[in-house]
Amino acid sequence: MLRKAECAYIKNSPVFRIQDIYDYFRAVLKSCEKSERALQLTKDALDLNPANYTVWQYRREILKHLNKDLIPELHYVKEVIEDNPKNYQVWHHRRVIVEWLQDPSYELSFTKTVLSQDSKNYHAWQHRQWVIRTFKLFENELQYVDHLLEDDIRNNSAWNQRYFVINNTTGFKPDVVEQELAFTLEKIKKVTNNESAWNYLRGVLLHHSGGLSQVQNVRKVCEELYSSGNRSPLLLAFLVDICEENIERADGDKADSLHQAVQLCDMLANEYDTIRREYWNYIARSLTQRVNGSEEEASGSTKTDLNC
Repeated sequence: MLRKAECAYIKNSPVFRIQDIYDYFRAVLKSCEKSERALQLTKDALDLNPANYTVWQYRREILKHLNKDLIPELHYVKEVIEDNPKNYQVWHHRRVIVEWLQDPSYELSFTKTVLSQDSKNYHAWQHRQWVIRTFKLFENELQYVDHLLEDDIRNNSAWNQRYFVINNTTGFKPDVVEQELAFTLEKIKKVTNNESAWNYLRGVLLHHSGGLSQVQNVRKVCEELYSSGNRSPLLLAFLVDICEENIERADGDKADSLHQAVQLCDMLANEYDTIRREYWNYIARSLTQRVNGSEEEASGSTKTDLNC
């Protein structure tokens, strides 16, 4: 057990070292002391190293043993997160406290504040998604996402959150798919060189039975952008994917689709996405071999039938 005089020395001495605090913490841990002063000691230790998982774990054990009011603990954790917004251990501690309280009333506003300072903070988004899913707080989340996208249309985290909300509420039913395609295409027309929106478009189209090439409004927007002179690498890459899908379809015009795909790959390799030149050359070769191989197989099959 620690004497009060020893605790006072640690707290007030002008020459105390990090080792002193952690030596005392190890002694408390070994003796399994769960007291107010042990709780304060965990705070002193966390002030020095807020990423120490063992200290957070023992702090939770003390809180439970003392049956402490957990609302002040939420406020304490808020302060720690404000100074250490990307510290996994403190976010985990907050989640446990919220689980014990079964009260998420602080969490959406808190994560909103954190995300206003760093809209791509992975830990804040992970915590927000956990809270929303656990306590069914989906109601106003799409409006929040819309606000984020208005501020920054390239915010990939906001696009991901949009997918998360829809996937966990209405699901991507046909009417929702059409709604999301229209929403995303409007965003793409505003900023065509926005990878986040194109990725979201691909994700939505996974839920469309027609695939990339069979959704008329998607093809129309892509063709209009291309015809207007837009040469965004993301647009060209999407058009390559449409050509590839047409090649794979049984009723597709393979020769025409291959010709278009090779032209697009050449543009990407030599003008608009030169950093990935070898990749686009590989795609062009791969598609050419696929079509030529299919034609040779069909030709060989015909000759065999005739010989028979």
